[in-house]
Amino acid sequence: TFYYFIRLCLEKVLLQCVLQSRTLSGADAINALRPFYFAVHPDFFGQHPKEREVNENSLKRLNGYLENLQKPGFRSFKPTQLTFYVREREQNSSNVQESFSASGFRAVSFTLHTRDLLSTVLDILNSCSLSTEHVQSLNVNSEPHKEARSTVNRPIKWDKTYYSFTGFKDPEEELEQAHRVETTLISWLDGNEASAGKRLKKSLPLRKELERLKFQLSHQLQLSDIRWQRSWGVAHRCSQLHSLGRLVQQRPEVLKNVKGRTVVFTDRSGMSAAGHIMLGTMDVHHHWTKIFERLPNYYKLQKRLLFLEDRISQLLGGIQVIYVEELQPLLTLEEYYQTLDSFYNKLRDSRLPFHPRSLRGLQMILESDRYAPSLHEFGHFTIPTVCDPATLQWFIFAKAQEARENLKRKEEMMITEKELIDTSTEKFSLDRLYKEPSVSSAQMIACCKRLLEESLPYLQGMHLCISHFYSVLQDGELCIPWNWK
Repeated sequence: TFYYFIRLCLEKVLLQCVLQSRTLSGADAINALRPFYFAVHPDFFGQHPKEREVNENSLKRLNGYLENLQKPGFRSFKPTQLTFYVREREQNSSNVQESFSASGFRAVSFTLHTRDLLSTVLDILNSCSLSTEHVQSLNVNSEPHKEARSTVNRPIKWDKTYYSFTGFKDPEEELEQAHRVETTLISWLDGNEASAGKRLKKSLPLRKELERLKFQLSHQLQLSDIRWQRSWGVAHRCSQLHSLGRLVQQRPEVLKNVKGRTVVFTDRSGMSAAGHIMLGTMDVHHHWTKIFERLPNYYKLQKRLLFLEDRISQLLGGIQVIYVEELQPLLTLEEYYQTLDSFYNKLRDSRLPFHPRSLRGLQMILESDRYAPSLHEFGHFTIPTVCDPATLQWFIFAKAQEARENLKRKEEMMITEKELIDTSTEKFSLDRLYKEPSVSSAQMIACCKRLLEESLPYLQGMHLCISHFYSVLQDGELCIPWNWK
């Protein structure tokens, strides 16, 4: 037994050495992460909008990290902290719907700081307590033996009898089953309209209370607006406003500097890059009080930030630096200032020859998680903070005219989108029609045009959210995918 144990230990050590000395291709990484993608894919969180949103955002950041790893010559890595809700499964369950534990999922947080695909894949799988045994069966070849890749370039594919014998779930079969349950809009509304109507009716008193509290606090504090970062339920939102109301009664003097500002209930307290006051929903009144007391200092930092944006604009021919809440990560004022300061110093040292005011009317946003510059459909440039100045100059010059055309098209698209929302709301007698931030204007326009061709009496008086998945939220909102069938 002792020698057998020693042999097992040696085999594990040797396996680690082999894996660490080999490289992983992008296709191999995707195959190796299939169990992970299956455990966290947003499609399986249709009835849990909060968890689905967290996984969607984390997957976007993870994909960006993996893309950067494959960029030739890319060396600047920023540790990336991710949180996923991972589906839990019971080993003995024979039915997909029953293969969840009581809670259905667990939260997992980890930080990526590796510089190669293989280490990253292993870190992700280990962090989520998923097996890494299948990784050794993938096409992971050492660089000196590239010629051998063509002969073994295939991921492992178990025979169906393997799953029958072991009792493990066949990922392909479960994904096929998930796709089979996709339904049409009409049939889904037919099966869910009644339950959504009951939930909506039940939530109406709380909705009125929410509007009353929001109006009262906005008027009392002379706020510009009160918002929420996440899709919390109506009861949760009322509770947050009650907490703010109690603080107003207990410490009115600390709220003297909030006039004209927007308060956002979110995951952490501070001031956002957009200049909004963030109140962390998990923080107590003591933390909120500290934020309100610190507002004068935040306002000073915001002035310095605006000056920095102006200096960058001058160096780049008058292009405007903007921060788009819907498209960028939620950054604190301090984080965004550091990003701007680093980018400004890089530009100042490079002395790019932009003609003054030659790019006036154009817009750009800065992002830390990207490698290459891009042009958004709405006309603004997305510029990585690590972007080489010469590459930046060439890209902006090459795309300037297209950017101006996109900006003009954006204005037309926003008008069209609003008209279609108003027309759809009126035709179907909806109480409210809106979209999730992750749904683009082009997708919303396409969705509304198709909806207007249908007869949907189910929607009268309902709240309809255009999303990427079908679901009924706890307060009765109907969520449908923008590309419904």
